[in-house]
Amino acid sequence: MNDYGVLKSGTDIRGRAIASEGKPVVLTEQAVRDLACAFALWVAKRTGKDRCKIAIGRDSRITGQAFTNAAVSALRNSGLELFNCGMFSTPAAFLVTQFPSMLIDGSIMITASHHPKDINGLKFFTKDGGVNSAELDEIIALADAGEKIRSGSQSTVVRRDFLRLYCDTLTESIRRGTGLYLPLKGMKIAVDASHGAGGFFAKRVLEPLGADVSPSQFLEPDGTFPAHPPNPENAQAMESLKTRVVSCGADLGIIFDADVDRCAVVTKDGTEVNRCRLIALAAAMVLPEHPGATIVTDSVTTEGLRRFIESRGGVQKRFKRGYRNVIDEAKRLCENGVDAPLAIESSGHAAFSEHYFLDDGAYFIAKILVVLSNLRRNRSDISDLISDLEMPAEEADIRLNFVCDDWRELADKIIVRLKGLSERMLEISEDNYEGVRAYVSHADGYFIVRTSVHDPVLPIYIESNKQGGALSIARLLYSFLNGFSGLDCAPLYDYIAKNETEHGDAQSEEQTDTAEDPFDLLEVGADAE
Repeated sequence: MNDYGVLKSGTDIRGRAIASEGKPVVLTEQAVRDLACAFALWVAKRTGKDRCKIAIGRDSRITGQAFTNAAVSALRNSGLELFNCGMFSTPAAFLVTQFPSMLIDGSIMITASHHPKDINGLKFFTKDGGVNSAELDEIIALADAGEKIRSGSQSTVVRRDFLRLYCDTLTESIRRGTGLYLPLKGMKIAVDASHGAGGFFAKRVLEPLGADVSPSQFLEPDGTFPAHPPNPENAQAMESLKTRVVSCGADLGIIFDADVDRCAVVTKDGTEVNRCRLIALAAAMVLPEHPGATIVTDSVTTEGLRRFIESRGGVQKRFKRGYRNVIDEAKRLCENGVDAPLAIESSGHAAFSEHYFLDDGAYFIAKILVVLSNLRRNRSDISDLISDLEMPAEEADIRLNFVCDDWRELADKIIVRLKGLSERMLEISEDNYEGVRAYVSHADGYFIVRTSVHDPVLPIYIESNKQGGALSIARLLYSFLNGFSGLDCAPLYDYIAKNETEHGDAQSEEQTDTAEDPFDLLEVGADAE
């Protein structure tokens, strides 16, 4: 009996596929074989079909090809129609279930999104979308029991360029939105594929629309990700694209994660449009067509973004972090008669109701390009759409690692105690659905402390509208968190030390004039009650 439940990460399978840092492989080729067989059986039971169509694709990770071979080999005697899609994107893995010429019953995408080269994983799709947590549990249970389709017939294995259908859909949507056959003619666009699967976007989507993609970089698939992490949230990745856009005089920079379900952009003047700026841009694009609509976001968003959405007649609903959480909440609202056309996470996952509520980075970029093409006719740029977005004076995004085996139990304890203290000493946000979001009046800002969806990490986000405010909030949190054994508070300490040095004596003098940090008045730590 196996125990593949340890590989569950939200609604995905994820684990170490290459031994590193003294840590062993947990996602093995045998695990991939067992899970692929379990998924195929689950799909067959769900559809009632004797001969299902199963597609398998991968991103550029080092173990991707071996895992593809393992899955295909495991399913050869299942009597299926297998489609080996090769290098693929996660959105395409879903869309092959929708294309009339395909109508795949289920697809497997081999990817670990933005994670390092030693990690890999599996995402499962049917025509109804990605499997949810309960459905993944069913698949894992079948894999644990070694269940598979018992068939005496051979599967057929087809290799075709199914990515072409996806690219054609994107180019046609841009042409339709602009009313032009070559809407990007005269535009210079830099695509950064992060050495993931998204290199196709430059040559197979943008060039046919007339764009000059010569400034593009890192289009070649390379699962070691040598240039920078394949993550649009990563500062190094965004700085690399920004430098490229400015040095080449590009009109726009585009960056994808490894499997193309997330994106961010850089405008021609070097402005980075990710996180809250990206949400604001999406909202500005959607609200004119959906007056009064609700925009569902994750919890890590600024007060300025809320005001921005409201200024355009919209309503922001902050929800739990995790792309499936915000998407499912938007779907729920729509089912209950609320117009919620956009679900978007600050990490760059954006899903539109018009597009199956699929988080599709390439589709989002296609919508941005339609808007940019139309704006250029009036000598405007996409930065003009978000010029009034108020950004905080200071922000900090800090991740603390748990260094204990029972980290989820410790995380729950921290959140419960922090919430209790904050309710007594601070102002708790009313629209919070995870962790603790509390306002700190003397710092004119707030913090969010939550548990990571996937990893043994305690993410902290701090925002302040005054100089030194973020440092004050960081000190407050350190005074509380440093008492918990099993949590490494070094990154928070380092942030405090670095900013104390930068702010110098002025900060020290200002600190003496402010109210004492509320938590300093209390006993804190793992043993405090």
